[in-house]
Amino acid sequence: MFNRTRCLQIAAAVASISLLSGCGLFSDDSGDKAKRIVVGTTSAPSTLDPAAAWDGSWELYRNVYQTLLAFPTGSTKPQPDAAQNCEFTDAANESYRCTLRKGLKFSNGEPLDSKAVKHSLDRIKTINHKFGPAGLFGTLEKIETPDALTVVFHLNTPDATFPYVLGSPAASLVPPKEYPAGKIRDDGAVTGSGPYVLTSYKKDGEAVLGRNETYVGFANRRNDGVTIRYFSDSKKMVAALKGKEIDATYRGLSAAEIKDLQTAASHAQGVQVVENVGAEIRYLVFNPNDPQVAKPAVRQAIAQVIDRGAIVSKVYQGTAEPLYSMVPKGVVGHKTPFFDLYGNANVEKAKKILNGAGITTPVELTFWYTTDRYGASTADEFTEIKRQLDETNLFKVNLRGQPWVAFQEGYKSGQYPVFGRGWFPDFPDPDNFIAPFVGKQNAVGTPYEPPQIMNELLPKSRREGDRSAGVKEFETAQQIFAQDVRLLPLWQGKLYVGAREDIAGAERALDPQTAMQMWELYRKTSW
Repeated sequence: MFNRTRCLQIAAAVASISLLSGCGLFSDDSGDKAKRIVVGTTSAPSTLDPAAAWDGSWELYRNVYQTLLAFPTGSTKPQPDAAQNCEFTDAANESYRCTLRKGLKFSNGEPLDSKAVKHSLDRIKTINHKFGPAGLFGTLEKIETPDALTVVFHLNTPDATFPYVLGSPAASLVPPKEYPAGKIRDDGAVTGSGPYVLTSYKKDGEAVLGRNETYVGFANRRNDGVTIRYFSDSKKMVAALKGKEIDATYRGLSAAEIKDLQTAASHAQGVQVVENVGAEIRYLVFNPNDPQVAKPAVRQAIAQVIDRGAIVSKVYQGTAEPLYSMVPKGVVGHKTPFFDLYGNANVEKAKKILNGAGITTPVELTFWYTTDRYGASTADEFTEIKRQLDETNLFKVNLRGQPWVAFQEGYKSGQYPVFGRGWFPDFPDPDNFIAPFVGKQNAVGTPYEPPQIMNELLPKSRREGDRSAGVKEFETAQQIFAQDVRLLPLWQGKLYVGAREDIAGAERALDPQTAMQMWELYRKTSW
């Protein structure tokens, strides 16, 4: 039942970024602000249909689709967007009612009414795409539409996090005429009701966004359009930034590139790096269908010898910090169970674990990673992990890399014994660091059904409207994760944006899912 999945963020992740230039004046009335903003990223959409993606595609979705609720800058709880208001109508948190704004339309002229909302969310569960967000709606039993402006969501169990799901791009609203109820739209077009319309799109090339003149919602657009340019190589993206071909970068910068952009030489070229507190995490996933990985002692021994500090210092050069829980530092309920249980890297302890289980060494394993999703540092990270494990003489590690599309197919079909994943927020709640990784259909494609978490801890925490009241449940869940070692947290990263110094608004651009709200970016007026 609690099979909520996907690759979280806390309120702090929408916090301070500064792009102030010493020779600029902020002005919303400047003619310069109408100039198109060009943003580079290494995270291209895997699909344009929100029913088929639970990944970095959300970056685009946030800007072209609308949701009933959203997270305006600075908010830690979902606020109305397409909805005029929403609320639970019962004390048990099992019935949730939303009233829509009047007169809403999609960009093709179709009305955005209660039937369109029902269609949008029903099709996600009906299609149940293997890479889609259906798992986030595990507690949704049925939707009623008593009139054109009223939507009532009936849940099969109490779930105080449901409004947070409705505020995520997983709940993007689409017009029924152009998005079939039982299959994915595949004509390469987008029809939404968000702040922008997609005027042109080239897969793995660029997405050109123009203002949606019929948009009604919370977003205050501070530019007249944005082009998102997709790079497979972060080096080319940095070169484009320095060469004034793009105005800002987001996602995919390596640690070395961040350090380079922070130098005086880069600043002299008109480039700045902005830093933000983040809840982006990296972790390893162990597939129990592999005969070696199925042995708890193998997983525990790996946890015993991984040196997170070395990974952070050698590969990420201070742009990340060691992580000892799937719930990152700064999120309510964060603890350090992996450190408490395994401590610092210790080969002798790992050897004792393996010997005690009668396991012959070295244990040979293949570790997989994606070559084009999380930035150029990923390959270096896995090279360091291999070095650490191989040097113990307890393990022999082979490395394999795949582009994201093929990588997704591989881990979802259970081909990889051990693989690396990254996690970005669905919504700012500790539930989102626990629930997505358990259940038969979870975010990492390897069924994991710890009964205490699924049957006791998550249900109890979701009865609490005050989300901080479930801290004990989340602390216990973290301890179970550490004991089972089905997932092994590695590090928690900061968020970095490289930008031309005439670009403003980045201090407001990141929402709790760490998707960039492009409407906040604009050009400063020169003296």
